[in-house]
Amino acid sequence: MEHPLLVYNTLTRSKQVFEPLNPPHVGMYVCGPTVYGDAHLGHARPAITFDLIFRYLKHLGYKVRYVRNITDVGHLEDDADEGEDKIAKKARLEQVEPMEVVQYFTDRYHSNMQQLNVLSPSIEPRASGHIIEQAGMIDDILKSGMAYVSNGSVYFDVEKYNQQYHYGKLSGRVLEDLMSNTRTLEGQDEKRNPFDFALWKKAQPEHIMRWPSRWSDGFPGWHLECSAMSARYLGNTFDIHGGGMDLLFPHHESEIAQSMAAHGSEPAKYWLHNNMITINGQKMGKSLGNFITLNDFFSGDHTSLTQAYSPMTIRFFILQAHYRSTLDFSNEALQAAEKGLDRLLTAWNKIPRLKPSKQSTLEVEDLEKKCYAALNDDFNSPMVIAHLFEAVRWINAINDGKEQLTANHLELLQGLFNRFAGEILGLIPAETADSAEGLSDKLLEILISLRQQARASKNFAASDLIRDSLKNIGILLRDTKNGVEWEIEED
Repeated sequence: MEHPLLVYNTLTRSKQVFEPLNPPHVGMYVCGPTVYGDAHLGHARPAITFDLIFRYLKHLGYKVRYVRNITDVGHLEDDADEGEDKIAKKARLEQVEPMEVVQYFTDRYHSNMQQLNVLSPSIEPRASGHIIEQAGMIDDILKSGMAYVSNGSVYFDVEKYNQQYHYGKLSGRVLEDLMSNTRTLEGQDEKRNPFDFALWKKAQPEHIMRWPSRWSDGFPGWHLECSAMSARYLGNTFDIHGGGMDLLFPHHESEIAQSMAAHGSEPAKYWLHNNMITINGQKMGKSLGNFITLNDFFSGDHTSLTQAYSPMTIRFFILQAHYRSTLDFSNEALQAAEKGLDRLLTAWNKIPRLKPSKQSTLEVEDLEKKCYAALNDDFNSPMVIAHLFEAVRWINAINDGKEQLTANHLELLQGLFNRFAGEILGLIPAETADSAEGLSDKLLEILISLRQQARASKNFAASDLIRDSLKNIGILLRDTKNGVEWEIEED
């Protein structure tokens, strides 16, 4: 590779050369969804962002162990240490077992991810399946002296931790500011300080999801699950920890503190955070009530939507913005993404039908280098897409006879699309790239043959019907002295 891979590390607030701890192996942990409702557009962004990173690292030859968890216990309302578990609340309202809620919405989440062409992670652990690991980590933190037991619950002592380490190094917060700006809430008097967070919560009598421990019948704190599961599958220190910007504080900040107290080391070498999707400048999310589910987008069944949008349109919409920038939803933006994706795929379909020349007037190799340079600059997907649209202009110019490529360079151009639009950006599902093009060509050959037979037998009505029907779906037939040529009509 001509240029090294640079990633923006939230911890250092700068781009760094990516150097895995144990090359060629890479360990990547990403905080997954809390499965108490259908996935929305805000869930799609981290899934697609880290799918891009997963795909590109594998493309570079790394052996990636990608762990993305499912939160199915301990995530209380408003991300607090008091209140009702979100999944337990859903189960109570629906009068079902909590794990029925988990299974139902996990299945629907997986279905949405498949529609978005998001690859499955290497491992997808659930918090409820790792209670033993979480309890063991609490023991380690208690032994370090940085946690305390209070009325059957266990809390992390943030102030004591900060005397030895820096609580706030990831988010840039200062503990003194947190102390002055944090008020004591009702029900939190068992904490030494209001900013201490729960490692284990004693369950109230009405709390459904509970496990026995030496402290109480209760459940682990939300922050603890990721620390325990990442250590279980990737070791105490691994390469990449990712998630949405909304998890930066307190979730990821608390993960660092827990790992330092339990293991004496930070959990991850690189911290990567995708930014938010907004509606009118406000974060999209369930808690704010302004979310649109992915199934709503795919069906168009939502008052904020003017039409249905395909999963690949949603994927293209997300990838056309850099993962660290905010992305504001609007129907106009999605419609523009739909048209852009259509232009891209139309050009890709034209490549096999372009006629090679004896010489080339375009530098395909240079375009490939630009695509790699963009990805090596903190996974700059919008720049890759811009370079692909440069290739779209080339394809149209070659089709119109204004530019030329040799057969070898046409093959390179096809490979460029398959590699960057397909394998890495995931905009062309593998089965589509492998089979759709050939199937479409064969079907068109059959229709053209039937039309030729109709013309030969002077059945011009049938001949015109085939030609006009194809035109209605955007396929133009042209009778030439060398036979019938066809192309996909541009909007």
